[in-house]
Amino acid sequence: MAILVNGGAGYIGSHTCVQLLNAGYDIVVADNLVNSDERVIGQIKKITGKEFPFYSYDLKDDSNVKKLFTSHNIDTAIHFAALKSVAESVADPLIYYENNLVSSMNLIKTMSNYNVRSIVFSSSACVYGDSEQLPFSEDCLLRPVHPYGITKMITEKILQDVYNADPRWRIAILRYFNPIGAHESGLIGENPRKASANLMPHIINAALGKTDGIVIYGDDYNTKDGTGIRDYLHVEDLAVGHIAALKKIKETPGVYMYNLGTGSGHSVMDLIQTFEKVNNVKVPYRIQARRDGDAAASYADVSKAEKELGWAAKKTLEEMCRDAWNYAKNKK
Repeated sequence: MAILVNGGAGYIGSHTCVQLLNAGYDIVVADNLVNSDERVIGQIKKITGKEFPFYSYDLKDDSNVKKLFTSHNIDTAIHFAALKSVAESVADPLIYYENNLVSSMNLIKTMSNYNVRSIVFSSSACVYGDSEQLPFSEDCLLRPVHPYGITKMITEKILQDVYNADPRWRIAILRYFNPIGAHESGLIGENPRKASANLMPHIINAALGKTDGIVIYGDDYNTKDGTGIRDYLHVEDLAVGHIAALKKIKETPGVYMYNLGTGSGHSVMDLIQTFEKVNNVKVPYRIQARRDGDAAASYADVSKAEKELGWAAKKTLEEMCRDAWNYAKNKK
C-alpha cells in the first residue's frame, strides 16, 4: 500500500516525503509544478536513496486523480496541493476558490469511489483569522479574513461533513503556523517560483544582496521590541508531525484537528537578529507603517498535539536560520 502525496514537490511536501521514505512508507507523488520545481523530486531521491513514482498532474482534472488510484494501490492521501499566497488570493479570489476547492473535492470524491478513507489535510493557522483568543487552540472560532484562508476553512468543513455522512473516514487536519528552515542536507528548502510573502525568503534575498533590504511593517505593536510576533517552526519538525498524524488516524476513525507550531512566538526583529548572528551576515531592513489586518502576535496552543500525537517541535530558532541559509547558499 502507498501514500499519495499531493503537492509533494513543494516546500512542506518535499520535506514530508523525505520523512515518509525514511520511516519506511511507500509513496506516490503528484504535483502540478505551478509553484515548485521537478528537480526537487531528484533531490528527495538523493537524500533518501529511494525511488518512487512522480506525476506532473493537476488535480483540478478529475481524470488525473482517477489515474493515480487506478495505477497504484493507495490507502492514504496527504493533501498539500493548493495555491497559498494571501495577497494573490485577495487580488484574484476566483482562481483560489477554483484551484483549492475543486482539487480537494476531486480528491475526496475519488478516494470515496475507490474505498480509500484516510487523509491528512494541510490546513493553516490562517483559518483563525482575527480571533481574539491567544494562543490559538483548536476550538477557537474560525474567522479567516482572506480567500486563501477561507478555502482552507471550507475544505476542513467538507471533510467534517464527509465524516458525518460516513464515519469510516479517518481524517487529520493539520493547522500549520510559520514553517521556516530547510533540510539539514541543504538539498531541499523553500524555493517558490512566485514572489513569496513569507518573511524568511526576504531575509535571505537581503542577506545575499539580491535586494536592498527587507521591510518591517510596524515597530509600534505592544510587543517587547514593537515588531510582530509569530510562531516559527522548523519545516522538518512540521514534516515529522505528519508521520504522527498518520499513526493517529491508523488507530481510530474520526476527524482530528491539530495545531503544529512551537507554542511560543518570536518577533520579526528576533528572527532578523538571530539570522545575522548564527550566519555571520547582515540583513538590512527599514521600517514602514503597519499593514491592515496584521496582528501584533500569533502563536499556537500545541498541547493537544503533544498529548494526542506525542509530537512536539524540537528545533531551535538558531537551527531554523542556519538550515535556511545553508540551503540558500547551496542553490544560488
